[in-house]
Amino acid sequence: MFLTICLNPTLQKTLRFPSVISGTVNRTANHRLDVSGKGINVTRVLTQLGKKALHLTQLGPKSSSEGSMRPLFLSLCENDGLSVEWVESGSQIRFCYTILNEQDGSVTELVEESEPVAVETEKCLLEKYDSLLTNADCLIISGTKAAGFSDTVFPVMVKKAKDKGMRIILDIRGKDLLECLKYEPDIVKPNLYEFASTFTPELIKDNDLTIDDKAAKEQIKSAMLETARKYKCRVILTNGSREILAADYAPMEAQNNFFEVKIQPVKAVNTIGCGDAFTAGLAAALYDGSATQTGSASQIRSVKQTFDLNAAISEGIRCGALNAGLVRPGVIR
Repeated sequence: MFLTICLNPTLQKTLRFPSVISGTVNRTANHRLDVSGKGINVTRVLTQLGKKALHLTQLGPKSSSEGSMRPLFLSLCENDGLSVEWVESGSQIRFCYTILNEQDGSVTELVEESEPVAVETEKCLLEKYDSLLTNADCLIISGTKAAGFSDTVFPVMVKKAKDKGMRIILDIRGKDLLECLKYEPDIVKPNLYEFASTFTPELIKDNDLTIDDKAAKEQIKSAMLETARKYKCRVILTNGSREILAADYAPMEAQNNFFEVKIQPVKAVNTIGCGDAFTAGLAAALYDGSATQTGSASQIRSVKQTFDLNAAISEGIRCGALNAGLVRPGVIR
């Protein structure tokens, strides 16, 4: 079973316009509301791939008089066939908004910051987490965490999963990622911008990043290889419709420890959730590959064959492309 974690639950409003004119009133009857957030998106795609996945998050407040969005959130999860466990947090579920402009094909996302969770939330969450580890084979942690959680909540989860011998996939960044790396996760999969903001912040100018010049690309490559070797993990970076960058922790003399995978262009409708769909496809393919191996769980996870990684990346790309062609975020059908 896949155990997915995201501590920033989201209700995603998607609005589609024939065109958007700045500074005026824009109206549309073409809109939808979905349960979302990176972890929910991963869970939904895994479920659509026929995998057993359980999502753990925080939800609140509990009182309808406080305008609680929890019943709506859980109802939408049920409609999508998602298995969700949660703890009371007192933190209202945030809304995010996607603006699809059909005229130029642009996708604009407006993100609400989350409210702080209650003091006791983290303790309750970790207790719930401990109870769910028994039946889990793979841990996937995605996205940022709401205010109020400590810097240790993700590292504690990763250590416990590592001690249990689970596969660990991290789609997080910054201090959260840096503090988790010492427990040697199997896969580190932020996008290129998130990786650069964590390991090579000097490459980011005016909140933007390009690695078209050779020196910048070599700097990213070097940081990826150093991270992979130091923490015995695989680093996989998505970058929108551009090529996937991947680094394995093979010895320096190995010829295949860094590679790029080209992506075939697709006509994108909504790119929100594509990275999450990629993560789900990657995780599912790695799981299917492990299932064909024999031996103990720890022996299976030690298999680091490059062709398996290539196949998993290809499945991630396939899922990301399917998501891009649909209006809903975090789906493949």
